[in-house]
Amino acid sequence: MAAKSKSEKNKNLKTEQLKESMVDNVDKALTSRQGLKINDTNNSLKAGERGPTLLEDFLLREKIHSFDHERIPERIVHARGSAAHGYFELYESIEEFSKAEIFNNTTKKTPVFTRFSTVAGSKGSTDLARDVRGFAVKFYTEQGTWDLVGNNMPVFFIQDAMKFPDLIHSVKPEPNNEIPQAASAHDTFYDFVSHTTETLHNHIWVMSDRGIPRSLRMMEGFGIHTFRLINKEGKSHFTKFHWKPKLGVHSVTWDEAVKISGADCDFHRRDLWDAIDAGIFPEWELGLQIIPEEDEHKYDFDILDPTKLIPEEIVPVKIIGKMVLNKNPENFFAETEQVAFLPSNIIPGIDFTNDPLLQGRLFSYRDTQLSRLGSTNFHQIPINSPIVDVHHNQRDGHMQMKIPKGRTAYFPNTLSNGCPYLSSVENGGFTSYEEKIDAHKIRNRSESFKDHFSQPALFYRSLSEWEKMHVQNAYAFELGKCTNESIISRMVWLINEIDTSLASEVAKKLGIKIPKSIDKPINQAIGADTEPKKHQPSEKKNYLEQSDVLSQSNTVFNTIESRKIACLVGDGFNMEDYKNMSQNIEQKNGFLKIVAPTGGTVTCSKNMKHKVDHSINTTESVLFDAIYIPGGEKSFQNMLKNQKYIKFINEALKHCKAIAADNEGEMLLDKTYAKDFKNIDGAILLNQKPERFIEAIAKHRNWDRDKKALAIPV
Repeated sequence: MAAKSKSEKNKNLKTEQLKESMVDNVDKALTSRQGLKINDTNNSLKAGERGPTLLEDFLLREKIHSFDHERIPERIVHARGSAAHGYFELYESIEEFSKAEIFNNTTKKTPVFTRFSTVAGSKGSTDLARDVRGFAVKFYTEQGTWDLVGNNMPVFFIQDAMKFPDLIHSVKPEPNNEIPQAASAHDTFYDFVSHTTETLHNHIWVMSDRGIPRSLRMMEGFGIHTFRLINKEGKSHFTKFHWKPKLGVHSVTWDEAVKISGADCDFHRRDLWDAIDAGIFPEWELGLQIIPEEDEHKYDFDILDPTKLIPEEIVPVKIIGKMVLNKNPENFFAETEQVAFLPSNIIPGIDFTNDPLLQGRLFSYRDTQLSRLGSTNFHQIPINSPIVDVHHNQRDGHMQMKIPKGRTAYFPNTLSNGCPYLSSVENGGFTSYEEKIDAHKIRNRSESFKDHFSQPALFYRSLSEWEKMHVQNAYAFELGKCTNESIISRMVWLINEIDTSLASEVAKKLGIKIPKSIDKPINQAIGADTEPKKHQPSEKKNYLEQSDVLSQSNTVFNTIESRKIACLVGDGFNMEDYKNMSQNIEQKNGFLKIVAPTGGTVTCSKNMKHKVDHSINTTESVLFDAIYIPGGEKSFQNMLKNQKYIKFINEALKHCKAIAADNEGEMLLDKTYAKDFKNIDGAILLNQKPERFIEAIAKHRNWDRDKKALAIPV
């Protein structure tokens, strides 16, 4: 009943949206940008039918000029993005920690706009690059706009914003040949990493399955930095922000990622759009790790170091609310492309810390938006506009879209009755936290930032065996693409400092030995006049044996919501088998998609025609989460004529997906490598109840199959 109710609500919502769209597009004559009605937009003004075009043609010039400038400079990082509208609602007030209304009022739904992105690639790169994913949320609160600009990993590559240009220059395509696109597997990146050991923690996260998520809806989000919460009494607590996906944290294998990039480079973008369009709205819960001000120095790591996480076993995450994304953008450029996130956008009750990466971002983001959007007035673009009234004395500037009134543009004044006036703290006026500072001006880093190996080691220890194998393969692939032997040797030496067993496997796959020493200082991220030894990484610590939340083997495995299951059929497939499986999957909000020999329609055993979702020749196994094959002798014979079905199944088998077959459907499995797994693999189900298959899909993958499945040739 719940699934039917959800479907009906979505149908009604889409009907209303369609009505609004139709009303919005009635009786609208084509005009110029100044409102001049246009008689002809198909022909330029010429001197005779075959003569030259006239400079006088202002309509042509407006149309072409506008077209020429449709593209704005893409983001230097996070260029490839997808986004959606939604809302945030609070479960419980935390007014003892923060005076922010968004954290105190449980009766309001705060509008949000959330953008996900890759970091390294250009706007036209693939969604499935191995990369960090941006996770930025714009909260349109009644105290102003708050931007929580983070990633899908809790730590960053570097500790100080000064190093950010170096990091990005190293990972971007090499300047001499503009190769490779959206990839870190090349010499310049590993040259940088091998000399900047603070990168090692974030880097091992990228080498894990976290770097290739199954869906934007199935990844965590983190604020990365330690922020401050300020309550009404002015008391400060440190905090870390976490987004926990209700669907769990799931990834694809590297082999899948490579093939998805070829089959559908918009895989993540399409997945997010289709889920929202189908009324299966992505949800995340917001959690906070809260630390009293007096506990700032009690841990074995520095909480202001952005390359460190705070283990949840040490400071638990307090869940306080949830975010739901329920509306796709109306226009990609106007919203997803023009949205401008600034970490400096905060509200009373939230404040900054002295994290040196955060401090640099407070300047950098505004500067880059000025470059991209061309004006200090970018906040007037609708997607960036706050929902509260704005009053200030800033005037003019390129692309001023408002008409400021009055004769004064300064403070204080009497000519405008003192308006706009200042607000007291009691009336919501923002004041920065009064932190005492007594220090010398210096270019240096705290000694407490020197531990570069302990947390990467904790991360690796916390992974399951199949996750560890994927990390080993990722390092071997990436370093195998490097051509400089000294860079490869340095990296393997550093990996050995993290974990010897990891380094041994990587070295074996590369066909080299672990170096006993390296020929240059490990960390060159220091000043020229600074003692090199002083800033070498400190000794590795083990203050926690493992953290369960770091492993995807401990995520959510109780839903198939929005999962796509390929139903392999030919003419004559068993209608009873199909109907039984289809009804059960749809009740759980999964999608059973018919994959037939051709497009158009396919006929079942009841002589009914069914719309084909995909032709076997135009789709790939990697675009689905599981496979189902209904019975039918005739269907089996028809599918057997196309060897793509065999490849399709073998590939799903290699990628550890659930496969189910009923009756004669088993005959098709027997033509594949699945015959060797049938009686020993719990995710290959023959003539079982649909509930068993649904349970296997919810497990995401049968990773017990992983090592043996590697030998399957596809």
